[in-house]
Amino acid sequence: MFERGTFMKKKTAALLTGFMIFASFCCSVNAADVDSKENSEKSNILIAYFSVPEDIDTDGIDANAGASIVVKDEDILGNMQYMALTIQEAVGGDLFRIETKNTYPLDHEPLVEQASEEQDENARPELATHIENPDQYDTIFLGYPNWWGDMPQPLFTFLEEYDFSGKTIIPFNSHGGSGFSNTIEEIRELQPDATVSEEGLSISRNDVADSADKVKEWAESFNLSQTNK
Repeated sequence: MFERGTFMKKKTAALLTGFMIFASFCCSVNAADVDSKENSEKSNILIAYFSVPEDIDTDGIDANAGASIVVKDEDILGNMQYMALTIQEAVGGDLFRIETKNTYPLDHEPLVEQASEEQDENARPELATHIENPDQYDTIFLGYPNWWGDMPQPLFTFLEEYDFSGKTIIPFNSHGGSGFSNTIEEIRELQPDATVSEEGLSISRNDVADSADKVKEWAESFNLSQTNK
């Protein structure tokens, strides 16, 4: 998993745990959102998620491979991308992919190194995508992978850019063993006037490919009312 205790901050430990880190880096592989519903100005639900492409050889990978990708109808989706699309299928809403102005490396090792450095520096990567009308949303599903026991740094940029006061934030993530770690508390600190749900969904990266029913049932359990489902 992309977890980081004190000892894991050292590069020697990172090398020793490289395989574990690689297996759990939950991201997408240069795939656009597919079969998604068109965003609507009438929607009061936003499904915002962060996913980074990684140069993974997908030859021979199927939907049950337990990798950080999901292959659905021959489309290659990242774990978070797949979960976001599944939520949209269940409750409707608008999809919003959080992307950075400076793209991340595609190769695994530089990607891992950059993620570690950004956390060490408490960086705030500049975002390339922005919500056009955040005021229209009452509910924000917020998705992200667990990187080194924390949210990716672009999530901090995102949560500091908007004021979600009075809105409900519902976290969902994929992980390699640490679940949400301390991320829900961090979201509360960054959005003190929002309601951050205790009923977030955290799924092991090994289980994402088979999680559609679980994700849909979870999303529908909030009994959300919106106009573009």
